Order: sequence, then C-alpha cells, then structure tokens
Amino acid sequence: MSAQHFIKNIEFSKAVELASLVDYQEGRVVSRTLAQGKPLSVTLFAFDQGEEISSHSSPGDAMVYILDGESEITIGTETHIVKKGETIVMPNNVPHGLMAKERFKMLLIVVFSL
Repeated sequence: MSAQHFIKNIEFSKAVELASLVDYQEGRVVSRTLAQGKPLSVTLFAFDQGEEISSHSSPGDAMVYILDGESEITIGTETHIVKKGETIVMPNNVPHGLMAKERFKMLLIVVFSL
C-alpha cells in the first residue's frame, strides 16, 4: 500500500522550476493547486496581461511570491507593485485584489487558523 500524499499536481523526488508548472493562456487566469485544506492552501497562478482577481477578503493570511513578471496588488487602500523574486503578505480579513499590468506568475500560500 502506498503512502498518503498531501501535496498534489507536482512530481515527487524531482527538482522542478515552479513557474514551469503553469502556462500563460491568452485572456485567462490559469491555476494549479498543490495543496488544499486547513491549515493551508498552496496554489500556482499564471495571469495574462489585463486579467485580475477583484477585491475580496480571506479568513487566512495570504502570502504571494512572484515567480515571473510583476503584479499590481491592492491591500486595503494601498497599491503595491510586486516583481519577480519579491513577496508580499495580505493579512486575513483585509480586502485585497491583484491586477496583471503585464503577464505574471505567482505562488500563493494561504495559512488558516485551526
């Protein structure tokens, strides 16, 4: 009987470049879930230019790490430009949204209370 795995949609025991696991698609936001549940979720995203996730709140703290390109991220009333190699944390229960002024890829980690 094989062991239960908690991470999915990625090869085990192999080095991979995270950004290669999601491809850009014209006019779309593409996602690949790597882990989902409490206490956390881990998802990769690829945003085509002009695509966005409108302002919303989450019960968990959300950390975004930009893998490629740059994103305009609004947290509350402040707007931030976050570039490849940078990260930003969006606190729980504070409205936030993301806009692709240019194509970008990100890793999203959301940590929830148990």
